[in-house]
Amino acid sequence: MRFMDVRETAEYLNVSISWIYKNSARSGLAAYKFGTGPNAKIRFKVSEVEAWVKQQREVGC
Repeated sequence: MRFMDVRETAEYLNVSISWIYKNSARSGLAAYKFGTGPNAKIRFKVSEVEAWVKQQREVGC
């Protein structure tokens, strides 16, 4: 099981890091939190990011 950090996920999706923090949960992109408090790390499962991208495909594109 592979995970990407916020920067890697933003680069993969070609969006800003701030977009990831503001919109990922709202848009259905699941995040995993490792740790607690200010040292917690947010990660995204690679397979779930890839599946999310496929769901975003517009019909007819």
